[in-house]
Amino acid sequence: MTSVLMIMSAADHWTLKDGSAHPTGFWAEEFVTPYEVFTGAGWNVTVATPGGRAPTVDQASLGEGAGDPQTLEKVKASLDQLAPVLNSPVDLASVDHAEFDLVFYPGGHGPLEDLARDQTSGAILTERVSAGKPVALLCHAPAAVLAASEDPASSPFAGYRMTGFSNAEEEQVGLAANAPWLLEDKLVELGADYSSAAEPWGSYVVEDRGVYTGQNPQSSAELAERLVADFAG
Repeated sequence: MTSVLMIMSAADHWTLKDGSAHPTGFWAEEFVTPYEVFTGAGWNVTVATPGGRAPTVDQASLGEGAGDPQTLEKVKASLDQLAPVLNSPVDLASVDHAEFDLVFYPGGHGPLEDLARDQTSGAILTERVSAGKPVALLCHAPAAVLAASEDPASSPFAGYRMTGFSNAEEEQVGLAANAPWLLEDKLVELGADYSSAAEPWGSYVVEDRGVYTGQNPQSSAELAERLVADFAG
């Protein structure tokens, strides 16, 4: 059975440039859709967070504008059903990632607050990329690769084709002006070959040497389904 270590942010806010705390967490669809695609394929999923703290759902991901009403209702119902999973994650520091076939990171603004500088997560990413073992990061979750090296110039992800939440999308959300940094800028800075969909909010997935990235919430299903197909192949 294929096993997935799903590493989630435990942050409930994102500290903005002016020092204010923007309430956030994980984006509901980015957890629910991949989780259900993976388990639907018969895969085993283990959720882990820094410190084993229960992750917080970003309430914006359940509100108007986060998706069509029918999809949102399904996501909300799934979150209720998966509450036991979310309420009892394992402590990331206690996990041996080598026991898992895939490491997957859902997004939301939460990773910008904690996973972007979490040394345990950064070491996992470094070790897996060095060993050629698959990792997948969705939306804002590619921020976790920043913790893989203290010096952007020596990032193990330099030269990899990647995507992630774009500057244009962050501007449309309204948070770009007060953001301490933008994900697209950071990925370019560390030497990744960044690209995005032709238009903001389009589903867009990139794979390069076992590093899979999805640009935004709309990429959730495509990324998860691509992973299932590639592992089956």
